[in-house]
Amino acid sequence: MNVQRVAAFSNGAEGGNPAGVVLGKEALDEASMRKIAAEVGYSETAFAYPINEDKSAWRVRYFSPESEVPFCGHATIALGAALGEEAGPGEYQLTINDAQISVTTEKTSSGITATLTSPPTNSRNVTEQELTEVLALFSLTTTDLSETLSPAFIHGGSNHIVLALNDRSTLANIDYSLQAGKLLMDKLGLVTVMLVYIENPQEFIVRNAFASGGVLEDPATGAAAAAFAGYLRDIDWPHGGKFTIRQGEDMGAPSIIHVSLSDEKGSPVSVSGTARNL
Repeated sequence: MNVQRVAAFSNGAEGGNPAGVVLGKEALDEASMRKIAAEVGYSETAFAYPINEDKSAWRVRYFSPESEVPFCGHATIALGAALGEEAGPGEYQLTINDAQISVTTEKTSSGITATLTSPPTNSRNVTEQELTEVLALFSLTTTDLSETLSPAFIHGGSNHIVLALNDRSTLANIDYSLQAGKLLMDKLGLVTVMLVYIENPQEFIVRNAFASGGVLEDPATGAAAAAFAGYLRDIDWPHGGKFTIRQGEDMGAPSIIHVSLSDEKGSPVSVSGTARNL
C-alpha cells in the first residue's frame, strides 16, 4: 500500500499539518482504512479512489487514528497536492460522506498550492452548558474571553466550538487533558475546539484541540477554518472577503491558511494553502 505523507498549509519549507494520502484503484474496506490510519499516526489520512474514467472525480473518506471524520480540510489539501502530482493541475470533484466538494491544484514557484471548496456552513450560539463544560476543560473563565467575538457552535462539513480569547499569552499557555477532551468532544459531537486570538479583523492566531481524533492539537485545521469563515459571515464580521489564519506557532509547526468567502450566508467558502512532501 502506497501511503503518501504530505504537510498541508505549510509555511514555506516548514510547518504545516501532516496527513496521509492513499490513492487507490477501488474502495478499501473500513477495517483496512482504520488500520492504515492508526499505523500512519497522523491526525488524518485521506483515502480516495476515482469514480470516473478521466479521474476528475474521486470518492474520499477520512480517518484519524481513533475514528472516521466526515470532512478534513488539511487532508483535502494534501490530497489535492497528491492528485496534482499524479494527474496534473486542475479541478477535482470529491464525494465525501455528507457532501460534494472540490479541490483545485496548481504548481507555483513554491510548490503545489491547493484550494478546497468547503461544504455549506452554519453556526449558532453555544448553550450555557456547552460553554461551561468547554471552559472547564481548558481551565478558562468567562473573563478570558474576548468581548469582540462571542463563543459559537460552528459547522463547515464538521462541528466545532470556537472561543475567542482576549490575551495572546492565554492562547500560548493553553493545556488540557486529552482523555477529558475526547470524552467532552464525543459528548458534544465536536471534531475540534478552536481557540482564537484576534490579531486584526483579517488575521487570526489559532490553536485547535483535536482530542476527538486522539491528537492533543492540530497544527492546521482547514475544516475549522471553513466553519469559522461561515460564522464570521453570519455575524457580519468585517472580513473583506478574505482572511488569514496563523496556526501551529505555539507547537513549533507554523502554518498558514488563506480563506476567501462571499457574502452569501451558508454558502461554501474557499480554503487555500501550500503543501510539501514529507
